[in-house]
Amino acid sequence: MRPALAAAGIALGAVSALVAPAVLAAAGLARSPGLPVRLAELEQRRVAALLSGGAASPEGIEPRRAVSYLWCRIPVGLLGGGALFLLAAGGWTVASGLSHWLAGHDVDGMAPSWPVAGYLLTAGLLLLFLDLAGLAAVAELERWLICRFLSPDEMTRMRRRIDELAASRSGIVEAVDAERRRIERDLHDGLQQRLIVVAMLLGRARRKNSEELFRQAQTEAEQALEELRQVAWRVYPASLDQLGLREALAVDAERSPIPVHISGDLTQRPTPAIETAAYFAVREALTNSAKHAGATRIEVAMSQDTDVVRVSVRDDGRGGADPAGPGLAGLARRIAALDGRLTVDSPLGGPTQVVAELPCG
Repeated sequence: MRPALAAAGIALGAVSALVAPAVLAAAGLARSPGLPVRLAELEQRRVAALLSGGAASPEGIEPRRAVSYLWCRIPVGLLGGGALFLLAAGGWTVASGLSHWLAGHDVDGMAPSWPVAGYLLTAGLLLLFLDLAGLAAVAELERWLICRFLSPDEMTRMRRRIDELAASRSGIVEAVDAERRRIERDLHDGLQQRLIVVAMLLGRARRKNSEELFRQAQTEAEQALEELRQVAWRVYPASLDQLGLREALAVDAERSPIPVHISGDLTQRPTPAIETAAYFAVREALTNSAKHAGATRIEVAMSQDTDVVRVSVRDDGRGGADPAGPGLAGLARRIAALDGRLTVDSPLGGPTQVVAELPCG
């Protein structure tokens, strides 16, 4: 927290503390609960912008809680204003005394001397420390009041979490069903048809005892085996478990028809669920870039903070990717189920950037 912003926030809080009683009185006389709510919203923005405070509930601020908050923060605002006044008065006193001593005048009958200067310096530093500690305590009290009165209570947070879990569970079920349908189409339209051809060729070859038909059947069987490997790879790549995220993505980069450059790495291997979600986020973005974007180059970046794994895919294509499309929407639901977030930035004309952020735990 920068000191100048904090001082400005505390100063504005002192002004608000002086205004709050008049606003509360006017709201009571006019029976208008909107006035305290609007002032509480302004206070929440002040604390968030200048004192790094928490956000208010998305459902809005209840008038009763807004009134309680404003009454409770009046003494805190006045305390902050008083601490700022003492800081300014102390600075003025020091500057005035030094200017008088440097001009050769006594200050309150005290001539300049080293013992007097040492005593005043010690006392001044102690008072400065106490004043700054008081300002830090006021800022902490401001943040605490926001969390206590304007942030969602425990029951509201629990209800919201339950809603999020229910939505993510429903999304996961839909994504799994969609994936099953895709696998069924792959097997029915590709592999199954090729195996039918193999069976027909073998039947004809057995009846005619034809080496050429046996060779054709062998070729079709080899192609069917390759298609089966492709289906298995699309379901889950074995290289992800064996080699880790970067090496699995390197294999995908080699398969891609568009040049892919991979940068960064993870400092430690995340849990299998997080690693799998990050892998499929990158692979879905690579697939979309190859099929729809008309890109000529794709950049994949990986990084890991203390509690977040971040993967991003950026291409130089035409843009216009739809986050609500079946592929990206299913991927977003899968990531949300792990308390992660998928961000898609794809203006018309490009470039397109897909960023997945997942918790490390």
